[in-house]
Amino acid sequence: MTMNHATVAVIDDDAEIRELLHAYLSQHGFRVVLAENGDAVPSLLRDESPDLLILDIMMPGEDGLSLCRDLRRHSNVPIIMLTASSDETDRILGLELGADDYLAKPFNPRELLARIKAVLRRMRPLPSTPSRMVRFGPWCLDRITRELIDDMGNRSRLSGADYQLLGVFLDHPEQVLSRERLFDLSRGRRAPPLDRSIDVHVCRLRQRLGEDAQHSQLIRTVRGAGYVLAAPVEAVM
Repeated sequence: MTMNHATVAVIDDDAEIRELLHAYLSQHGFRVVLAENGDAVPSLLRDESPDLLILDIMMPGEDGLSLCRDLRRHSNVPIIMLTASSDETDRILGLELGADDYLAKPFNPRELLARIKAVLRRMRPLPSTPSRMVRFGPWCLDRITRELIDDMGNRSRLSGADYQLLGVFLDHPEQVLSRERLFDLSRGRRAPPLDRSIDVHVCRLRQRLGEDAQHSQLIRTVRGAGYVLAAPVEAVM
């Protein structure tokens, strides 16, 4: 899959938004498939194999949050959530449930295009290098397959957002990184004012590592400063 040949699925009950995004994203080289509600998503995933989903939170029937939770039980397909709510709770909950990014309505299609490209870049396979495998604490990360490997050899694949954030920590071990710096390095753009989504992603990553905020030994909170990966990182040849 190359960026210009990626398939983007738009699931939104607003026909105008569906048609707008179909026209705009098609002009920029994407193949676009549409659905007006969550009922169509299982067949869409099976028949169209989308590389990314644009998912509206507020839809009749099964809403976007419920759909995101269900998808994350069996799929790592990237998800960008759209929300018309001014309440930050929906956006945070979407990230907690596994969304890779979010955008508030009304939005500029150019910004959504930039978000799509950034998320898809996270999913690109990395070239083989001598340090394909890296060890930190009781875990190994396979940088090619983007899989976490525990000390028993069990593997679990990371979503694009989780992998990108972990990669930032692994590239800066035992260094305190501010929320703003983490956002910049993992998303490729500056954090909006008062944005707390990086805290949600850190929490989700801790869960993938079998830790919680109160007893985290790997990713520690430094009060008033940010977060630190409190373990050395070594290449596994």
